[in-house]
Amino acid sequence: MTRIDFHTNVPDKIAYACRLVRKAYAARNRIVLMAEDMEQLADLDEALWTFSGVDYLPHVLCGDALAAETPIVLACSDEAELPHTDLLVNLSSRTPAIFPRFQRVIEVVSSEENDAAAGRKRYVSYKQQEYQPTHFVANKS
Repeated sequence: MTRIDFHTNVPDKIAYACRLVRKAYAARNRIVLMAEDMEQLADLDEALWTFSGVDYLPHVLCGDALAAETPIVLACSDEAELPHTDLLVNLSSRTPAIFPRFQRVIEVVSSEENDAAAGRKRYVSYKQQEYQPTHFVANKS
């Protein structure tokens, strides 16, 4: 069964996702990052190139000819053919229909009220499907 982790109260979802991906990539995971839309997808693509001067995070957009060979794939629709099943990092406000294919899903939820409300709905939905999501509050002292 898919392991589902919620990371909530995230001040900057893009920067947070970059740190998550860096850690997952170092652990040799193959990752799909699910963005809300094309704008967030472009921001994520740029951030993965620029957030660190010492880390190289090889990534491509889904649909790219090299997607199957590239450890990090960026998508904004789960209707596309996604080549990896290790880790799905969801930055969108929806539950990707393909989440059960993945070994692990990390739901990144910001501190913004609309995003937090959508995150709560996803949490309840997973529970209703008999998943046992864990919850981590970012920036909690």
